[in-house]
Amino acid sequence: MRHGKKFNHLGRKTAHRAAMLSNMACSLIEHKRITTTVAKAKALRVYVEPLITKSKTDSTHSRRTVFSYLKQKEVVSELFRDVAPKVAGRPGGYTRIIRTGYRLGDNAEMCMIELVDFNELMLTMTEAKKTTRRSRRGGAATTASSTTTETQEVVEDTTSTPESTDNSDEAAEDSKDEEKA
Repeated sequence: MRHGKKFNHLGRKTAHRAAMLSNMACSLIEHKRITTTVAKAKALRVYVEPLITKSKTDSTHSRRTVFSYLKQKEVVSELFRDVAPKVAGRPGGYTRIIRTGYRLGDNAEMCMIELVDFNELMLTMTEAKKTTRRSRRGGAATTASSTTTETQEVVEDTTSTPESTDNSDEAAEDSKDEEKA
C-alpha cells in the first residue's frame, strides 16, 4: 500500500528518474530556464531547491554533496560561483513555475521552470511596481487635498471668466464709440 506517499514516480524506475532529475537540474542551473511538463517541473523543484540551499555554504563538504546529485563538475562550479551569491538573501523559493499551455502531440500540460533571481524582466517589473505603491491613508489624504485645491482653482477660473468677458464687451463698445467719433 502507498498510504501517505506523495512522491511522483513519473512512470520511471528509480535509476532512470534520478538520472533524469539530475540532468534537468543541470540544465536548469546552466540555462536558468527550461521548458518541461508540469509534473516533471514539480518533481524538479523538490529536487533542486535543497541543492541550491546547500550551495549557500561554500565548503568542500557541501560541494561534494551537491556533486553526488548533479554529477557535472562545471555545473557545480557555476552553482556555487554564480547562483549561490545571488540567492544568498532569499530564505527559499528559488524556482518559479509558469504554465505555458498544452503540448500539441499528447496534450500534456507544459510549463517553464526558472530560477527566480535570474529573470531580469520580472525583476524590473517588481522594482517599478514598488516605486508606485502608496498607502491608502496617505494616498487618500493627498488625493483629497489636491482635488479640493483643483476645485478651488476651477471655481476661481469660472468666476474670473465672466468678468473678463464683461471687460471685453466694454472694450468692444469703447472701440465702436471711438470709430463713430
